[in-house]
Amino acid sequence: MADAAGAARHVLIAADKFKGSLTAVQVAQRVTAGLRRVAPEVTVESVPVADGGDGTVAAAVAAGFERREVRVTGPLGEPVVAAYALREGTAVVEMAEASGLQLLPEGEFAPLTATTYGSGEVITAALDAGARSIVFGVGGSATTDGGAGMLVALGARLLDAEGAPVGPGGGALAGLASADLSGLDARLADVELVLASDVDNPLTGPKGAPAIYGPQKGATPQDVAELDVALAHYAKVLSESVGPKALEYAESPGAGAAGGIGFGALVGLGASFRPGIEVMLDVLGFAPALERAGLVITGEGSLDEQTLHGKAPAGVASAARAAGVEVVAVCGRLALAPEVLGRAGIRRAYALTDVEPDVARCIAEAGPILEDVAASIAEDFLR
Repeated sequence: MADAAGAARHVLIAADKFKGSLTAVQVAQRVTAGLRRVAPEVTVESVPVADGGDGTVAAAVAAGFERREVRVTGPLGEPVVAAYALREGTAVVEMAEASGLQLLPEGEFAPLTATTYGSGEVITAALDAGARSIVFGVGGSATTDGGAGMLVALGARLLDAEGAPVGPGGGALAGLASADLSGLDARLADVELVLASDVDNPLTGPKGAPAIYGPQKGATPQDVAELDVALAHYAKVLSESVGPKALEYAESPGAGAAGGIGFGALVGLGASFRPGIEVMLDVLGFAPALERAGLVITGEGSLDEQTLHGKAPAGVASAARAAGVEVVAVCGRLALAPEVLGRAGIRRAYALTDVEPDVARCIAEAGPILEDVAASIAEDFLR
């Protein structure tokens, strides 16, 4: 495509991970290798991206942030090592690093007792490191505690009728008698905390955190009902402490993010919500890189309906289209029609399964196959 080649000599790779196969950094490396096999003279720049969920800290580190590690409390109460990223007063915190499903032993769930305490400890570590702005990416949580554990780690007191601290997890909140947020870390008042999330669920109800996300964390129908009642009670007790805004927050879009940690962040941390990919593109320096690009290559493991609802490729394509830069996508599996891709701002998508129909081989040999796919992109857009 000679008409595209002149404009596309500077290629920007802004792809998310291929979950279970390649990190976002590895995707960029393989795509670069494939492009240069056909067009060795092309200038390639990469900004590995994430949407606030799993891989967010890794994307920030790839963009030049410093990786920091801290020993914190895991979702089951055991110690875990969690990473966050820091650069020039901005911290990127990924709640799944401390409170994520991936930290649970295989096949083991704790829907009623898993805690976000460790997420609060990571935020404390970021404050200790001098963070003045915190991007808090949520997703992949093992928890449904409304952010109660996080608030306690940051200095809140949540007590039962005997004046003892309530136990960990959402189930224990049914016994909450009083809440005191006056002891929350005073530094939070001077920090901008942005919750990077695309979840618009309220805290409770038929579309709330327990009902929609509880089952994927091992919650039975009985657990879901118990958690829903407990979180509604939690919001009511908090309203007695901080005022009616707590009940308003419980009903607001995003309160149900990551097992209700969105609610805890709104009530206790003064958080604001922004779409995850939007926040991360800002933090990762995507805009100046886009100005230099003639072609953008985005992607993720599966391009499907979910992609269109705030996932990284959709955010990248939207920004690139606004700038008048052509976008193509790479993916492991493609489940979107060409016209749907076009409406999302993606000119064409290249799937690994187009090269290797065996899905198991695609996963096992994702790197070499992706290089071949990238070589095809170079043939189509850079020759």
